[in-house]
Amino acid sequence: MRRSVIEKIELFKVPPRWLFIKVSTDDGTVGWGEPVVEGRVDTVIACVHEMKKYLIGREAGNIEDVWQLLYRGGFYRGGPILMSAIAGIDQALWDIKGKQLNVPVYDLLGGAVREKMKMYCWIGGDDPQVVLEQAHEKVSNGYKAVKMNATGAMEWVSSVKDVKRAISNIELLREEFGNDLDIALDFHGRIHKPLVKRMLDEYSAYDPFFIEEPLLTENSNALRLIYGYTSIPLAAGERMYTRWDFKEILHSGTIDIVQPDLSHAGGISEVRRIASMAEAHDVALAPHCPLGPISLAASLQVDFATPNAIIQESSLGIHYNEGYNLLDYVSNPEDFNLEDGYIKTFTKPGLGVEIDEYRLKEAQKIKHDWSNPIWRNKDNSIAEW
Repeated sequence: MRRSVIEKIELFKVPPRWLFIKVSTDDGTVGWGEPVVEGRVDTVIACVHEMKKYLIGREAGNIEDVWQLLYRGGFYRGGPILMSAIAGIDQALWDIKGKQLNVPVYDLLGGAVREKMKMYCWIGGDDPQVVLEQAHEKVSNGYKAVKMNATGAMEWVSSVKDVKRAISNIELLREEFGNDLDIALDFHGRIHKPLVKRMLDEYSAYDPFFIEEPLLTENSNALRLIYGYTSIPLAAGERMYTRWDFKEILHSGTIDIVQPDLSHAGGISEVRRIASMAEAHDVALAPHCPLGPISLAASLQVDFATPNAIIQESSLGIHYNEGYNLLDYVSNPEDFNLEDGYIKTFTKPGLGVEIDEYRLKEAQKIKHDWSNPIWRNKDNSIAEW
C-alpha cells in the first residue's frame, strides 16, 4: 500500500453541541473524527489548530507514532482539552487506515468478538410522567436498556424528603416494566460522600443495571468506603482521560465498569488500551457516548473487538440534542438500525459512518454555543450539575 501523508485538516462546529474533524490525505482519502468537550468547544478548536504543525505532511498510517507525538511531544499532558483533541484526530486516522485497506476498524484491532452490540439510551430523569413516556418510546424503538439521571440538584446532605423524591422515577419504571427493562442510574457526580450510602440504600430495592459516577472523579478514593456496601455494579470514567487516570481506580478494585469516552479519552488507540487494562482486572467496558455519530461509530468499533465490552450508550433522543438528532449528518443511517436492543456489527470500511458533508456545511453556518446549566441550592450555593 502506498504511504499517504496528511494534507489538510478541517473543523466543523455544528449544532446541537458537536465538533467534527475532517482529515484529508494526498491520495484523496478522508477520515472523520469528533474532538469535542461539551461547553468548551472553542478551546478544543484552538488545541487542534496548535497540533496542525505536528500533523501536516506526516504519514497518516503511523497512528501510534502520531498519538505518541501529540501526547508526549508537549511537556504538559492529559486533561479533557488535550485528550479530546487527540481523540478526534486519532479517530480520523483509524478511519483513513480502514478505508485504505477496505476493512472496518475492528478488523485492524484483531477482528470482531461479537456479531452485535447491546445499546442503551437516555430518558431524562427529572419528571416522572416524562420518564414513563420516554421509556415507552425507547422500548417501542427496540431498546431493552435505558439510563436516566438518578437525581436533580442535591445538597451535600439532602433532606429525607429530597431523597425519597429522587427514587420515584425508577420506582415508576419498575412498576411499569418489571424486570424486562434494564435501568441504569447516573448519579452524575451530584452526590457527595455523606449522602451516597443513603442513596444506595434507597435505590437497591429497584435493582439498577448499574450506577454511574456515584461520586465525583476527584473523590474516587472514597469508592473504597462504598464498594463493599452495595451489590449494584458501580461505573465510572467519563471524566478520566488516559490509561494513567484509570490505573489507580482499577488497581484499587473498587469499580465494576469503566466508561472512557472515545471523544475525550485519547480516541480508539487509548480506549483500546484502557479496555485491556480493565479486562486484566476483570472489569467491564461500557464507553460513555452522549455525543454525535462519529463518536458513536468509534465507540462501536472498539466494542466489536473488545471481549469485556458489555453495552454501548447512544445519544439518540437525548435531551441535549433539542432540534437535532444523532443521525442528522449521516448518509447511511440504516447501518445504525436497532434490532431487539442491538446494533449489528458494521461492514463498511473505516469507522463505518458516512458523513453528509453538504448538510454539515449548511449546519456550520448556524454553529452553536452550548454550555451546561449552572445549578444552585436553595441557599444559592453552587450545586453539582
